[in-house]
Amino acid sequence: MNAEFVYFNIFLACGVMHLALTAVMALFARHQIKFLSLAWIMGIFTVCFALALPYYPHEEAHAGIFHPAMLAALMAISFLQSIYPLSIPLPGYLQWGRMWRYALPALIFLGFYAVGYAMGSRGAIIESFDDVRRNLLSSDLLVRLGMLLTSFYYIANIFLLPRRLTHVQYPRYLIGYSMVLGFSALFFLIIAFNYKPYLIAAYSIIFTLLNAYLCLRSLESLARELPKPVVKEVDEAPSDEELKKSESDFNEANLQRFQRAEYWMQHHVEAWTDYTFNRDVLCSEVGINRQLLLQCLRSQGYNNVHEYINRYRLEELKRRIRQGKISALGDCLDAGFGSLKTVRSCFLKLDGISLDQYMQEHAPRKD
Repeated sequence: MNAEFVYFNIFLACGVMHLALTAVMALFARHQIKFLSLAWIMGIFTVCFALALPYYPHEEAHAGIFHPAMLAALMAISFLQSIYPLSIPLPGYLQWGRMWRYALPALIFLGFYAVGYAMGSRGAIIESFDDVRRNLLSSDLLVRLGMLLTSFYYIANIFLLPRRLTHVQYPRYLIGYSMVLGFSALFFLIIAFNYKPYLIAAYSIIFTLLNAYLCLRSLESLARELPKPVVKEVDEAPSDEELKKSESDFNEANLQRFQRAEYWMQHHVEAWTDYTFNRDVLCSEVGINRQLLLQCLRSQGYNNVHEYINRYRLEELKRRIRQGKISALGDCLDAGFGSLKTVRSCFLKLDGISLDQYMQEHAPRKD
């Protein structure tokens, strides 16, 4: 297969992926403003891929050392990547005045080259460091060095991003993400120094995967806000005969099995408040095998049996907190959880708030 055909399809796939990310972020931006900047930046990357598509990597292409086009791309990408984890509040960067000032060095150098290109200047091809030494004081090379230093400035800000955000709450993954982002910018710096088509293709893939990762992780907060399954009272458990009759209807069968599990859970609190209670015990008690139990629980919005049992334990724990039966963190294990760490993670995952916050807000006040 022709290598250039592969490069073209990689560029095209990356552009299409950014278009999809732009559409998704724009859709969510209609409901939450924090996604707007991310939608804009993904849109910019989409346009960049579209404009660069006719110039996809060619084996015969020869850019030399620090070609102006490569430096301009490095500077622009570094700038955008240093500001765009915008699922996190960045009030300073999101103010247009400060944004323009932050972009000013890049805009100045891009302006120099835009004017020079319009006047017919195409810039010299620098083949080696001897050429750099001989042309060190030329305006073309000085502008290139300025673009390189500006890129270093933006790349440094990528690495410093977690430290700059110590005053706001940010996801744990941001530190590792910023490191990988910074190293990807340094990888592009290597490509600008030694242009190779396969390196451009590899960088495009890495670049796209990082952007997709950020966009998908930024939607994690929305997933926490989705409606959770609620516990509904079941007055009577379906009999074996009713379960057998419902087997011809997939949805009805799942509902009947779920109601049987619900009835048993609601009438055997003492069983599942024991931390040794697990999926196998529940299957044995309700007379439903693992596969069918998991199937009926998923039909009602639960991910797995473990989450289903913990939902009951969590509701029982919340009831005891409201009634004042639990006043210390150690007492939380009485609801059936194996450890305090499990209790905390379940509160965050299933209710979106911390255990300490719930206790503070709902525990009876002492006069």
